[in-house]
Amino acid sequence: MSAEPGGRPFLAGVRPVIRKEFRQIRRDPRSLIFLLCIPAFLLLVYGYALNFDVKHVPLAVCDLDGTQASRDFSARFSATEYFDLRHRLSDARDVDALLGREAVGIALIIPRGFGDDLAAGRETKVQAVVDGASAMTATTAAGYIGAIIQSETMRFTLEVLERRGRSRFEPPLAVETRVWYNPELRSALFLVPGLMAFILMVIVVISTAFSVVRERERGTMEQILVSPVRPAELVVGKTVPYFLISLASAHIVLLLGFLLFGVPIRGNYLLLLLTMTLFLTGGLGQGLFISTVARSQQVSFLISILTTVLPTFVLSGFVFPIRNMPVAIQVFSYLIPARYFLVTLRAIMLKGTGLGAFGKEVFFLAAFAAVSIAVSMMRLRRSGLEERPRRLGRGRRGAGS
Repeated sequence: MSAEPGGRPFLAGVRPVIRKEFRQIRRDPRSLIFLLCIPAFLLLVYGYALNFDVKHVPLAVCDLDGTQASRDFSARFSATEYFDLRHRLSDARDVDALLGREAVGIALIIPRGFGDDLAAGRETKVQAVVDGASAMTATTAAGYIGAIIQSETMRFTLEVLERRGRSRFEPPLAVETRVWYNPELRSALFLVPGLMAFILMVIVVISTAFSVVRERERGTMEQILVSPVRPAELVVGKTVPYFLISLASAHIVLLLGFLLFGVPIRGNYLLLLLTMTLFLTGGLGQGLFISTVARSQQVSFLISILTTVLPTFVLSGFVFPIRNMPVAIQVFSYLIPARYFLVTLRAIMLKGTGLGAFGKEVFFLAAFAAVSIAVSMMRLRRSGLEERPRRLGRGRRGAGS
């Protein structure tokens, strides 16, 4: 086996770097804890804290009619899990104070003559005052109220028709809604795949971004650059340990998502493993590139946070729908790899679809992984050329002294 870099087998140059990285991780248990335990901790925190299910909204009822019909009508709202009756008011002017201090989210005002109008088949109006400070909660709660009132309107209409001698009435239009993939509309099934993409991207990039910077700060980077290790061998050797640990961390997140939140894997596991591999490889390449640019671990950490946390959280479709964003932001979101990974995760885990449904996203993940690794190799090669004049200069100064 030749000792020259050009004639040495590739694996022969990669193995020493892999062994070195594993020894370094073993000597620094904080890195291992960061890679394995922090993702699970973040999943627990975000999984239980982030919840888009709007239930148990505090409700106040101002019943100005005081009849059996008005009491039955208001009881329809407190009988569901969407509203909790907190206050019964006798004066509509008290509604403003309750909404102002956020004691209730919705106030229902039933007017006088409500029961008489219903009995006579006349139109009557009920006022619902909604706290719009939280737009999402207000919109969803207003939808719940509209659905309940529509159901009650149909019931009252049927009662009036029965009293008038029409025992059978078929509405001209009926809607039958079927929800696929998430019949219970649980937000956990929507959020956990997004949390997985968000957590893995942040953890992988940050942990890898420290690798080269740490070598430079300890003064061992110069020894590596003068060794026969080639840039490609250095990149592969440094990414393989972090890739294996990150893959184990991803499976821990998958297991916790299934055990704690009931998030299934309905599709092909091998496809899921393929997309995770591409996504993690791209994140590792991005982290290595950051580590070749930054000159300290603090700068490396800041760059990693800026390039992962906000883009992944905001522009990947994890929380906010991309189609609702301005066109310029939608175009920029195509540069975020978590956008493609999130599509594949939800397609495989929730829908059980095949590669034909997300082949484009897999292609973009592969392109991102290839580009990030290639750019990291170029930066490492350039860093080696930049370091040589400095070493030569120090060598000349040492010889002159």
